[in-house]
Amino acid sequence: MMANSPADILVELEEAVAACPLDRCGPILSGILQLLNGSCDRTQQLLSGVVDGVLLRLAERVAPRALIQLSTTLADLKVAPPETLRRLASHEDPDVSCPVLLKSQALSISDLAAIAASCGERQLRAIAARDCIEPDVTEALVKRGDQICLALIKNPGTKFSEAAYAALIAGADPDGEIAKALVLRPGIPDLVVRKLLAAPSRRTAPAKPNASSAPPPQDAIPALQKLPSSEEYAAARPEIVALNRVGKLNDSTVNRFAIRGETANLLTALSVLSGTPIEIVEHVMSDEDCEGLVMACRASRLNWATTLAILSNRSGARLSFAQRERAQLIFETLLLSTSQWTVRWGEIAANVSKGGPGHRSARTGGNR
Repeated sequence: MMANSPADILVELEEAVAACPLDRCGPILSGILQLLNGSCDRTQQLLSGVVDGVLLRLAERVAPRALIQLSTTLADLKVAPPETLRRLASHEDPDVSCPVLLKSQALSISDLAAIAASCGERQLRAIAARDCIEPDVTEALVKRGDQICLALIKNPGTKFSEAAYAALIAGADPDGEIAKALVLRPGIPDLVVRKLLAAPSRRTAPAKPNASSAPPPQDAIPALQKLPSSEEYAAARPEIVALNRVGKLNDSTVNRFAIRGETANLLTALSVLSGTPIEIVEHVMSDEDCEGLVMACRASRLNWATTLAILSNRSGARLSFAQRERAQLIFETLLLSTSQWTVRWGEIAANVSKGGPGHRSARTGGNR
């Protein structure tokens, strides 16, 4: 008896597929995919709804290689059979699920978020690499571990909600990779950076008697062999403040301080320009890692040439190519406001570690 309605026709198609020989399922599947690929958007939308049930039946009977091809083809379609798409995206074999998870624009946000909450590592990385990741999906992904969080932060297409930011702040160590990646990500709101960098560090170190009040030993300062004395700072400060007042505390002037090795002038200039206490400038200038010093230079509105001069002349040692590349990457990707808040965090960290305002700021008269 002939079917007399669209629903009856679909039932008959599904039954025919279920009963056809296995060696015919692959060619039928290929024919349907060619039909979907070759149709216009409107026809594609109609066909997707019509063939969804048939594709589901075929997916149960074809070889794994055919499923991978099905997933790869559907991933590129603007409109795709929804149930089949969900089945493929949830498949336990990452070779089947990842093409859809990575590229499909037809897969719904709710489906992606649900899959992200429970899928395997390869599937997680596929979702985290999508061109655009909506906030609901991001919220699900940030709960899946630090490496996925880092992938999200480094993906310019990720959209973060307040809840996602809050989760990152709650789980991140201010000294760790996630915090650094967030600070370097363009467009991060200042409020998020402040909260992140003001959070207590999770690093643990053995307590030392009087460690909070004792100044750092000179042999712990690899970059600068000798810090300026109080008298040297006091002598340098009036000229630096005067230059700043008339707008002449600029790249040219600071560059000259760095090249000539005028350490007191250089550190005082960075303190005045960045609005940071002198002891924090000393700390970032003396740190083996260039990151803090680059941030201080960026917050001081210095250009890359001046920053490089400061980095190259602070210890007399030549920067390696890798060190220079890393420093330039940090400089170019940091937003000015982010740099300023990061340096402010240095001030907070120093005060906390010393139990109050540092002895250097007291004897140098502050930084303003």
